[in-house]
Amino acid sequence: MASGDPSASRLKKKKRFRRRLRSRIILSFVLLGFGLTAMFAFATNWTRTRVENQIVEDVMNRNIDEYARQFYSAPNAKPEFGVQQMLGRVVKSDRFESLRTEQPDWYELPDGIHNIQGKNADGSPFSYKLGVRKTPTEWFFLAYDMTQATRGEAQFNRAIYLSVLVFTLFSLLVGWWAASRVMSPVSELANRLKRSGRSSQSEALAAHFPDDEVGQLAEALDDYAERLTNVVQRDREFNADVSHELRTPLAVIKGAVELLLSRPDIEDKTRNRLLRIQRAEQQCTDLISALLLLSRNERGHGATDIAKLSEQLLEAHRAQLGGKALALRVEGERGLVVDAPEAAVAVALGNLIGNAVKYTTQGEVVVRLHPRSVEVIDSGPGLSAEDAAKLFERGYRGTHAGHSQGGGIGLSIVRRLCELYGWDVRVKPGETVGVVATLKFERVD
Repeated sequence: MASGDPSASRLKKKKRFRRRLRSRIILSFVLLGFGLTAMFAFATNWTRTRVENQIVEDVMNRNIDEYARQFYSAPNAKPEFGVQQMLGRVVKSDRFESLRTEQPDWYELPDGIHNIQGKNADGSPFSYKLGVRKTPTEWFFLAYDMTQATRGEAQFNRAIYLSVLVFTLFSLLVGWWAASRVMSPVSELANRLKRSGRSSQSEALAAHFPDDEVGQLAEALDDYAERLTNVVQRDREFNADVSHELRTPLAVIKGAVELLLSRPDIEDKTRNRLLRIQRAEQQCTDLISALLLLSRNERGHGATDIAKLSEQLLEAHRAQLGGKALALRVEGERGLVVDAPEAAVAVALGNLIGNAVKYTTQGEVVVRLHPRSVEVIDSGPGLSAEDAAKLFERGYRGTHAGHSQGGGIGLSIVRRLCELYGWDVRVKPGETVGVVATLKFERVD
């Protein structure tokens, strides 16, 4: 595999924090259950409080009026109340100032029903409603004890909170069950799609599902798979035909070159040109074989000696130096053999060596062999951070490419070969100058 792509890592992070559809369905049910239950509890509590206050205030208004009527009809008799937990008091005009000292909070209250709360001397809370009717000669007070009602309200609130919790948990269970029922056919479709992808022939999915939304999705996938299979089949046939048609003229070129090279009277200049044609023919043959493997997405097998192949590749580039003061050499441990066709390894390693030779004007290019990898080290102009990030993208040509020939697809082919065979390729700047390209092989025999 090639070096990491920042955009790909950001995409993985976005996918990592994305909720699954099953979780979103369950969360929707929980939020719906909690929201409806909480709204119902709030409405119930508000209605209960409003109705209770209305009833109490109506009772107090009637009783304070009755209290005043009984007082005026029999000032010396004790008033009778139809409701318990009530305490009545009448204050005459000569006791108004005394009331300011005894009950200053009562003294300032206007006519109406008022809520009084506080704590007794022993620390226990009290709560009552106070009805006030003031005339020029008498002030009437009627207190209604709300302590018991406050305790009942606290118990009612606890019951409401518990019901909200219970119904939220119930919504969680319903959401879990509904998500399982809804996602079951989708999961089955995904599993069947995974299993069908393991074989070369696509499996019809729509036959296993009813005519609903999932069935329509399965039909769309079947149609897409059929069209994709046709495209892949046409692509493979085209690649096979092109490969066959190209191999024929290349074989003719190879035979003609070998025949000409076998003549003893050939000039050295002509021989060098024929050798160059022979190397170009071999490069074309290797590239066609590698592209055919990539188009079929299948791994070829073989036993490629990396040291021997490296020497052949350096020898081929040595004849193309064009007078550059550049030394090419192989160093390190011998005996590295890779289970892959020589053509595929030649394309991957040849691109790395070719780039090193192309962009290094003087110094050396070293192919260093390791037990499980090979390094191509040059003394060229180096590598920028931008080039290192985009080097393996198709069509990208580095800042040092200048007017050199090439479409920038060589390293892209190297990346695809590494993905096919499970190899790893990395390019980084050298410690002082140049570039270090490392090709690490997965399996070594």
